[in-house]
Amino acid sequence: MSLPKELRSLLLMGVVSNIVIIYIGIFVNLYIWEQGNSIFDVTWFNLILFVAWGVAYALGSQLLFGRTIRTLYGLSATMGAIAFLVLSLLKLDNQMLWIVCIAVPVGLMQGFFSAGQNISLSTLGKGTDFANYMAISAITGNILNMTVPLLSALVIKWMGYSGSFICMFVFVGLMLLFSTKLPQVSLISYAASKGSFWQEMRIGKVFNIPGARWFILSCLAAGFILQFQGLFALLFTFSVTEDKTEIALLNMMYTFFALVALFLFKKLKFMENRWLTAAVLLLTSGMLLMLVPYPVTRICANVITTMGMFYFVTVWSGDQIKAVSSLGVVQQSRVLVWREWFLCITRIIMLILALGIKDFSSMMFIFLAMLTITCLLTVSFFQTKFGASRKMDNIDLDA
Repeated sequence: MSLPKELRSLLLMGVVSNIVIIYIGIFVNLYIWEQGNSIFDVTWFNLILFVAWGVAYALGSQLLFGRTIRTLYGLSATMGAIAFLVLSLLKLDNQMLWIVCIAVPVGLMQGFFSAGQNISLSTLGKGTDFANYMAISAITGNILNMTVPLLSALVIKWMGYSGSFICMFVFVGLMLLFSTKLPQVSLISYAASKGSFWQEMRIGKVFNIPGARWFILSCLAAGFILQFQGLFALLFTFSVTEDKTEIALLNMMYTFFALVALFLFKKLKFMENRWLTAAVLLLTSGMLLMLVPYPVTRICANVITTMGMFYFVTVWSGDQIKAVSSLGVVQQSRVLVWREWFLCITRIIMLILALGIKDFSSMMFIFLAMLTITCLLTVSFFQTKFGASRKMDNIDLDA
């Protein structure tokens, strides 16, 4: 499958950026965990990360009215460099402050990257070339999820964390280089006619789509689900083993089961609502299994929730993107900023509550598991109501 130059450059940027993001998602969290085997420390890191992410996403979206995605990806690379510089050189007696110094540039990096990626996909997402791009992107993403953890673990065993941080500097440098080669996608042409990005940003003005309240409630509920699974899948793995190679192999196993889920998704031609039901059942089963305090059940819970999360994200996120695809580019950008904020708000609330968890048998952990299961059950209801509202208004948002 051949791709035009602009999509090839975007694909290369995505590959290099995802290498850094995958490394951070596993091994920076593990590095923090190893400082004291503290659930609080890892939770605090992710809490600050998502606060910075939400700020960066909004700022990045605004910057596109005067700059191109090159600026956003360049800022993302710069923040990544700062994060690894802090990890390599900074040591503080105050553990919480040290974690903040790491989490802020990591969150800014991922927020700028996410804003650039979303506007790129919204603008370039048309035609056969883009379908080929998405197919190749999915393949490379799965390959990276299988290989990056293992290769990173081997580098850490051979050269230590400091050596792996140096390797990440190389990839951050490649991010900065590739950012100069990206297509000059921006919202500059809309600036004169549409005014400031922050004009018309009131929630009532932005969400003028059918069933908007169900869209918003679905985002809020999804934030709890995404964060609970994302945080405790990591922590359960770390609690079973701190051996880098074993952690990498476990993550490879999770990716393998995500590929199994993908195979079934392609093979079985079910309606989307059935896949969403399957996601809810798998995630609920996995989260209930999390309450059984044995290493083998924690790994099994991660496998089940990984498959469930694949179906959830595929169907839920796809349905939401379809809902805004018929809007103008500027309106899409504003909706996506609010969507990111809604997800960040409930992610942050989840993380604030999780700060009080001392171990996986505590009442707060059980409460959060039950809260997440409740959100899973309500998200199906919200999505059904959202779909019904769109049909009632006779608006074909899938066109």
